[in-house]
Amino acid sequence: MIRKATEIDIQKIMEIISVTIKEMKTYNNTQWDESYPQAINFSKDIDAGDLYVDELNDEIRGFVCINCIEPAEYDHIDWQSLEKAMIVHRMAVNPNFRNQGVGLSLLKFSEELALENGVSYLKTDTYSINDKMNSLFKKFGFQLAGEMEFLGKEKPFYCYDKVISKK
Repeated sequence: MIRKATEIDIQKIMEIISVTIKEMKTYNNTQWDESYPQAINFSKDIDAGDLYVDELNDEIRGFVCINCIEPAEYDHIDWQSLEKAMIVHRMAVNPNFRNQGVGLSLLKFSEELALENGVSYLKTDTYSINDKMNSLFKKFGFQLAGEMEFLGKEKPFYCYDKVISKK
């Protein structure tokens, strides 16, 4: 079940972040590290009503932040549309639930939430060497829109978008 996150979820989310960062380091992916993301980022997402968790039997299988806040760096990307978009941020799947469709489920939820809010366009980004997220976005039908320098990282981030329609 996907639901809005609460402050009680932050500890479990940070445990997922910790394991994810360790895994990322094994393939030199520095997208996330000890300085980002932090609990305060998720607390702000919760306060804004933008953070969602996929929960099963009291275990968080994954989470995603969805809102309309675009990083300034998005201004230089050649997007498919100039329409208002919802942005997929800070998404991760608990390693104990990988390869079970959780990531696709969170993206499908993002799409449905956008449509419920009268928005038919999604944007997102991920580090260019984050093969798992790049693959997931492509699998879900996102199109590569461009690259950007972000967070002072050595390599570029890939930006993706998807025009969605009611089915």
